Amino acid sequence: MTTNNTIAQKAARRKLNLLELANDLCNLSEACKRIGYSREQFYEIRKNYQAFGAEGLLDKVRGLKNPHPNRASEEHEKAVLDYCIEYLVHGALKVSQQLILRGIHIGIGAIRGIWQRHNLLLKCQRLLFLE
Repeated sequence: MTTNNTIAQKAARRKLNLLELANDLCNLSEACKRIGYSREQFYEIRKNYQAFGAEGLLDKVRGLKNPHPNRASEEHEKAVLDYCIEYLVHGALKVSQQLILRGIHIGIGAIRGIWQRHNLLLKCQRLLFLE
């Protein structure tokens, strides 16, 4: 089995081969055809290699590294989960309304996000959660 690390290293090696082949052939178009990259990709690869060296050839994982800034707080999340244990069959709207009556202002979308993170999005999943 190959790991993600070795796959990334193989991709980086392929990009390095493209740069070396373009240098050896002195023909950018031919090197791109042989390796299977477009010229636009070649220029991006070359720019990354010149700026960051071999590290620039590794594929970067894009996206947020931290939770979303508008994510519900831990206290709200605990309140939603506690309420769901008490009333398993209530939907997101009912949970939101009841928590507002208790002084916890949280929207339907936030409740669904909490349920999704804890694999409780469906009523049957919430019923199984009790067990």
